[in-house]
Amino acid sequence: MSIRVGIVGVSGYGGGEVLRICAGHPSFDVAYVAGESSAGQKLGERFAGITPKLAEMKIQKWSPAALPKLDLVFVSLPTGQSRDAVAKVPAGVKIVDVGGDHRYVDGWVYGLADVWPEKIRAASRVANPGCYPAAALTAMAPLIAGGLVKVDGPIIIDALSGISGAGRGGGSPEAQLGFAEVNEDVSAYGLLKHPHVPEMAATVRELGGAGGGPSPRIVFTPHLIPMTRGILATCYLAGDADTKQCLSAARKFYAGRPFVRVVDQPPHSKWATGSNWAFISYAAGDGTIIALGAIDNLGKGAAGAAVQNANLMCGLEETAGLSGAALWP
Repeated sequence: MSIRVGIVGVSGYGGGEVLRICAGHPSFDVAYVAGESSAGQKLGERFAGITPKLAEMKIQKWSPAALPKLDLVFVSLPTGQSRDAVAKVPAGVKIVDVGGDHRYVDGWVYGLADVWPEKIRAASRVANPGCYPAAALTAMAPLIAGGLVKVDGPIIIDALSGISGAGRGGGSPEAQLGFAEVNEDVSAYGLLKHPHVPEMAATVRELGGAGGGPSPRIVFTPHLIPMTRGILATCYLAGDADTKQCLSAARKFYAGRPFVRVVDQPPHSKWATGSNWAFISYAAGDGTIIALGAIDNLGKGAAGAAVQNANLMCGLEETAGLSGAALWP
């Protein structure tokens, strides 16, 4: 079964990781790649290590009107740059938006594949979760769905990310992401106004069965740390469950799900490097529950999740193209 795939935004970190995975995918045939500044280049000029089969493919200027016949398109563009153009893609073409323009937008399914795969199997338009929500929500979901935590009080999420999470160039000309700026440094950013907060709040509300009820209060502090890729999210919640109960609830919730590993010890971000794995764990006592989630921000936080969603949408094995081990060291 050959599925013709396009990748928009191929020269960015997320799009490049989608390309890497699709290049080895047993069913995906990369038939179209598009970019902005890279348009006109061959893939081999942009990605020296790409397979010979794809090295001569030319990067096109992104235009939905000029799409060849495709079955599926991955769109990996900065937030604010995909909504108008994606609306012009023919309805028969499945779309996974890796960026932020379609999260909790009517007509789109929020692509939290490890939590609600059946929703994604029935969808033709899927919006990938953001990288921070992918780590935090995967860890919190079993507790919220199981009623082990209180969602009417504040939920505090403290998260650390590698610099690739800011995208190539950091998303703006002013971004200070050179080695001299980030080495030996940790910094917080996006305080009280990070764009991932609304999607986390909406998902917590949905998992808790609140539907259209009041939005939970989420206090989220992201930090940039001097590593290339990876996220560790530490989530603080109120609840009376102990550690053993939390671990048991998570193992039951994710039983049979291929990409979530519930571990007894605090997880490390490096365990997930280059993979679609999510490692989660818990510590609880005295009314406080700490939920920990570790992922690769370009894997489970972007391209890996996108391919997992695409596999579900196309009726393939969920693990297709994603079953390789994480990189170590």
